[in-house]
Amino acid sequence: MSDLSAGPSFPDLKRVRTRHFQAAKEQGIKITGLTSYDQLTAQIFDAAGIDFLLVGDSAGNNVLGYDTTLPVTVDDLIPLTRAVAGAVKRAFVIADMPFGSYETGSLEALHTAIRFMKETGAHAVKLEGGVRSADQIGRIVDAGIPVMAHIGFTPQSEHGLGGHIIQGRGEGAEQLLADAHAVEDAGAFAVVMEMVPAASAARVTEELRIPTIGVGAGPHVDGQLLVWTDWAGFTTGRIPKFVKQYADLKGVLAGAAAAFKADVGGGVYPGPEHSYE
Repeated sequence: MSDLSAGPSFPDLKRVRTRHFQAAKEQGIKITGLTSYDQLTAQIFDAAGIDFLLVGDSAGNNVLGYDTTLPVTVDDLIPLTRAVAGAVKRAFVIADMPFGSYETGSLEALHTAIRFMKETGAHAVKLEGGVRSADQIGRIVDAGIPVMAHIGFTPQSEHGLGGHIIQGRGEGAEQLLADAHAVEDAGAFAVVMEMVPAASAARVTEELRIPTIGVGAGPHVDGQLLVWTDWAGFTTGRIPKFVKQYADLKGVLAGAAAAFKADVGGGVYPGPEHSYE
């Protein structure tokens, strides 16, 4: 079976490439993506057959201790991206371009993308914005660097959007479609749609040639992406409606830490089997 016919969701695919994203859309194979910020999770997700790993600026909330993604810098993400890219054998690794690293124009965007590609081993970059980011996407793609676009709710523009508000409703559906076509025309190989109505996402998916990846965009898209700490049960506070929790790792670790403390305090650990002669 060839790489192209296999598509990115087949376990015998040795390495996911951009062409496999397109093949998946054409063949109706669903694409899977998770965030990852470190070697250990990258290895686990890669072995499980997850198709792409995004080293997201969501590391700000999940690794670096920030309240939002806005303070995240390129220098913050480069060592995380390097760790993920170096750990995988099959998955396609995408570096998220943080706020302030591409907004001033296409030349800045290109410089940022080049840094990620040269210093981390990532396979592509992702940036937010539709029509407003088309020039930046085109400049990066022209340099031979694959770009995943991101439209709908764009977390880096949270304040401008008025908070965590669903995008693509009513008249916003036309803007969502315009943004989608703009990033496709600019050369993006795929587009993330976040927090948009399922009907709007379905319309975009039907019209675009490139794959659509949903984050709270319903089932009628070409693939799904989630922040791994959300579905693994680590998130404290409100869980987004679109997240399905597949594990309670926070509870497991808390229980393990409590058991360790109790064993040490009670003289149970270390026992004879843990000690050298």
